Amino acid sequence: MGFFDDAKEKVKDLLDGNEDKVEDGIEKAGDLVDDKTGGKYEDKVDMAQDKAQDAVDSLTDDKPAPPA
Repeated sequence: MGFFDDAKEKVKDLLDGNEDKVEDGIEKAGDLVDDKTGGKYEDKVDMAQDKAQDAVDSLTDDKPAPPA
């Protein structure tokens, strides 16, 4: 295995069972940035949050929940 494969496995191990905490952290970080910038970059922050969530989902092999 290469460096990136090893790193990916370590991240998967860290995420195992902690997906909810990571998702909450992503949301809180985005909200903090929105608050500090007065929402000026809200669209970019939302896009970054979505990409981070997609990365978590792909690493945990979770399928995103359908919208309610």
